[in-house]
Amino acid sequence: MEQHPSPQFLYKTISSPVGRLTLVTSLAALVAILWENERPGRVRLGTLHEEANDPTLLNVERQLEEYFAGKRNRFEIPLDFRGTEFQKKVWNALVDIPYGETRTYAEIAASIGSPKAVRAVGAANGRNPISIVAPCHRVIGSSGELTGFAGGLDRKETLLVLEDARWGPRAAKKTSVVGAQTLDLFS
Repeated sequence: MEQHPSPQFLYKTISSPVGRLTLVTSLAALVAILWENERPGRVRLGTLHEEANDPTLLNVERQLEEYFAGKRNRFEIPLDFRGTEFQKKVWNALVDIPYGETRTYAEIAASIGSPKAVRAVGAANGRNPISIVAPCHRVIGSSGELTGFAGGLDRKETLLVLEDARWGPRAAKKTSVVGAQTLDLFS
């Protein structure tokens, strides 16, 4: 039986406001953004080769720097999701969540045509290999509270605060100032 070599991936580790991130590419597309204390086996990849000057990695690094500086609210990076067809549907749905907004697991399940697959959506969300760019941090529990995140709930909250997103108790406080009056947008 003929053996195929495992795919080789290029990577670069960068510093960010949410800790050290490892960017991983294959050919000209982003395959993963891994957390500093990544759980072993959460994202399965082949052999990794460090390449700090790869143009794709440099582009991802630049766009992440712009995002963290508040100068970018949408990424323009080719993505190469590696997972099951169901996982890819979930991960592609994440990319459609607008900057500064949140969705529940149930809303994601409905958006991919599987309204009863809420738990499966949660599991796929937890295995999202491309954190931040495929914004799994924008997915919250049905109660409006923050729920599991591979980078940790503190980092999830940091990302949502950066985007001025509303969730849980913060959603109830969303107001708009018109002239000298403050209006409650939820009344």
